[in-house]
Parts: sequence; C-alpha cells; structure tokens
Amino acid sequence: MKKLIVFAGILLYCSQAFAGGLLTNGNQSAQYIRMLSRNASISPDAVYFNPAGLMLMDNGFYISVQSQSLFQTKSVQSGFPLLNTGKFDGTLTAPIFPTAYAVYKRDKVAFSLGFGPNSGGGSADFGKGLPSFEKEISTLPYNLSDLSKLGLNVKGYSADLSFNGKSVYWGIQGGVSVKVNEIFSVYGGLRYVPATNKYTGYVKNISVGVNGTFKNAATFLGTDVTGVLKGLAGQSSAAAAGVQPLISGGAGSYTLATIQGAGYMSAADRTKIEQGLMQIAGLTQNQIDHMNVTQIQGAFVAGATMLNGQAAVMTATAAQLLDKNVDVTQTGAGITPIIGIDIKPTKNLNIGIKYEFMTSLTLTNKTKVDGTGLFPDKKQTGSDVPAVFSIGVDYKVSKFTFSGSFNHYNDKGVDWGMNIYDEPRVIDHNTWEFALGTQYQLTKMVAISCGYLRTNMGVYPQFQSDFSYYNNTANTFGGGFEFKLTPKFTVDAGVLYTKYKDATKDFQPKMYNAYSAAAYSETYSKHNLGFAIGLGYHFGGL
Repeated sequence: MKKLIVFAGILLYCSQAFAGGLLTNGNQSAQYIRMLSRNASISPDAVYFNPAGLMLMDNGFYISVQSQSLFQTKSVQSGFPLLNTGKFDGTLTAPIFPTAYAVYKRDKVAFSLGFGPNSGGGSADFGKGLPSFEKEISTLPYNLSDLSKLGLNVKGYSADLSFNGKSVYWGIQGGVSVKVNEIFSVYGGLRYVPATNKYTGYVKNISVGVNGTFKNAATFLGTDVTGVLKGLAGQSSAAAAGVQPLISGGAGSYTLATIQGAGYMSAADRTKIEQGLMQIAGLTQNQIDHMNVTQIQGAFVAGATMLNGQAAVMTATAAQLLDKNVDVTQTGAGITPIIGIDIKPTKNLNIGIKYEFMTSLTLTNKTKVDGTGLFPDKKQTGSDVPAVFSIGVDYKVSKFTFSGSFNHYNDKGVDWGMNIYDEPRVIDHNTWEFALGTQYQLTKMVAISCGYLRTNMGVYPQFQSDFSYYNNTANTFGGGFEFKLTPKFTVDAGVLYTKYKDATKDFQPKMYNAYSAAAYSETYSKHNLGFAIGLGYHFGGL
C-alpha cells in the first residue's frame, strides 16, 4: 500500500499569495487595499510599487507603517467515490500582515527602506485533512474484501486527519532613487528575502468496520488478521504432513474417495481435509473430487506458503496504518535585484515602471518528526520566486485621480516541480493582473477611493492538486479612505474582497487508485476578505 500521508505539496500551499502571482504578494500597503492600483504611486508605499517615483515627493523624512488582516476560505469538493465525505473546508489566515516604509528624500536623491511579507504571511488549517489524505484510507475496506473467506466482513473506515502550514517570505528592501531631469527618475535596489515554512500534521486513529464494529486498523491487521492467517498456515502445513503417510504407503495417486472406500480413511477425516482445501486453497468440491493425494498435499503446501505471504503483507500494511506525525521547518533566503523608472511628461500624468528579477531561493528542511519519510532532515528544495514586470499610470483631473496598473509575473521562468500525483506542474501562460482605481478628494483632509483588479493565472489542470491549487481567474474589489489628521499625519483604511472562479481537475479511474470505479473530478474554490489600516508621517524638510 502507498504511504497514507502525502505532505509533499504543502511546500507551496501556504506560500500562495493573497493578491499577486503564484508566489508574490502584491498587497503591500493599506493604500493598495483601498485602491488596488498603485504602480504609479508617489506616496511612501512607492518604495515597493514605484520606487523611482519617490523623487516626486517633497523633501524630508517619511515613515509609514500599516497592517492588514486577511482571511481566505478554501474548499475542496472531491467526487472520489469511496470517501466518507466529499467536501473539505479550510482557512488561510493572516490576522497581522505588517508592512513598513521609510524614505529620506533630498533634492535629486532619495534613500528608501521597505519591509513586508513578500510571499505567504499566513497560516493554513484543514482540520479534517484533504482528499489526498483519505483516498488511500478509503480503499482499505475494498483491499480487505477477500477477508470474507475468513468470516471477516470489512466495511467502512474512519480516521482523524489534520494539517497546518505556516509560511512567510519576508522582503527587506533597500535602494536609491535618483532624479535624472524634470521628466525622468530612476531607481536601483535589492530585496533580501528570508523564508520560513512550518508544517505540522497527522493521520491517526485509522479504523475499519469489522462485522459491524470499528476496530483500530493497525491492530486488526497486524494482530487479529495476521494471527488468523498464520494459524491457517500452520494448519495447512500440518495437513500436508498428515497425508504424507498415505503417499509413503503408495497411495499418492489415489483420490480421497478411493482411499475412504478402501477403509484407509474415515468419512470425518475426509470431510476435514476437504473443508481445509476449500478454506485455504479456495477449491471447489468438484475440483477436490478429481485430485489425488499428492496433488492435495501440494495444494496444502502452496496454501501454507500463500497464507504466510499474506500474513507478511498484513504486517507490513499494519505498520503503514500506525499514527503518523510531521513537524518540519524549512528555511532559506534569496536576493531580488530591482530596477525602476518614473516618467512624468506633464503635470497631471505620471508613469511608473519597475522590474524585479527572479529570486533564486533554496529551502532546507529542519525535521523534528517525520512519520512519512517524505521530509528528510537537511533536504533542500528549490522555491524560486518569479520575476515581475509592472507598469502604472496615474492621471489627475480636478479632485479626481485615475489610476491603472499592470503586472506580469514570469511564472514560466521557474521550475515548479511535480505535484503529489507525480505530474509536472506545467504553466500554460504567465500570470498577469490589470487594475483600475480612482480617488476623490472630498476635502483637503479626506479622500475616498475604490478599485478593481482582474487576475489571470495560467496553470494547467495538470498543475493542480488539493494540496496546492490556483484558481486561474479572480476579481477583486477594494475601497476605503485617506484622512489627514494633520498636514503631516495621514491615516489610511481599506477593505477588499476577492472572488475566484472555481478550478476543476479530472481524474481517470486508475489515475490515483485502481479501486476507483469511474472517472471523477475535484473542484477547488476559495475567496478572500481583507482589512487594512496604515499610518504615515512626514517629518518635513530635513
């Protein structure tokens, strides 16, 4: 039997972004949450979104801190026919999702620092596991259906399943912006990305229904069934030895009926041998009637060998059904080079362009407990973050600011490895996002804003698994306000909601398990809800 816990694939599960590409969080400020289009920003969050645009800010020192509370509901609906339940619900939460920016701008140069979760930043919890946890377990009653010949009717199963994953790839960014002339500014910087993933989970208390009563599967197979099989094997060996005197006496070529008729065997002994052949070798009465004693002895010897082999299989299977736990932490770090340019051709129009190079990142296991053998201590796993190209345009008309942003994630430039079904995680096309946002200045102190973001990912169904799936199409809506408590002290607040189009993966009957009676499919669903608040202060010209 295959391993019953398949934690491989969690490696990316919690690293999924709340907004952005496959491994990149785009939601890096409260202003983003309330507007969704920030790629031409000239506020402190431009440190992340448009660092060259910092040159359009007034001289002085700026500091901005914010936090988001993000909640993602995930659901997997499986049509695998043998599961107790087809629906598995989970949550991905980030109650505190902090970002911070600092800028010192003086005339033609600006120095900036940024901090935030570049990927992940949350905790995923499936209290009842996932279909992949249960698929192997659910086939146990079918695997054990041949035990009916031992008088054991195995039907139904139960198990306690759970996993939790926590992941964060921090981004610590520093760089320099330079004003080239009145139209152009440029930026160069680096982001240090230390990553930590922690996974814990278990499969325990696996039980199967035996003659209407649930029994611990490991004990049932390793003790009860193994004991019965070994006992029958002993009886079969004894029966083979018991007919040896007949063969030694020259009766090896005779049938049981002939030997009984000649008075060398009682009717009771003949019945006992026949019943043994039926139970142990699965022979019919007609087959037994045509067998001679030598053939009967051979059937008992073969039966003993078979039963001992079955006992060994049951012992090995029982070992796989013991409680299994995983507690592993993965750590690693990478560097992201970043360049940017800001173009301001007119007073009311601003264009921001940024390119983040691919982040080469390798994670190393630190394994405390691994009952699965899937997480060897110190094993290394690639987890590169794709390159990102972004461009944004802001245009001001009276009290309105209209904004548009486009992001392109080079997902095809990264090796995504295999999913838990040993299928290559293939990308059809790179992820892109398009956002529109607007802000209206109600008063000198108060502005309101809203935005829309369309995300399109390009993963093939073959890429997907219940452990790590991506919904190719998403629509996000955001809104909020900016309030200046003083000319130098600003409060931002916003809320967003993301609805994803369901993703579906089709399975062929023998794609995962031969006991699946027909083709089936799984549907992957999720939606996001997020809140944010940010505080910013400008210390003025320094």
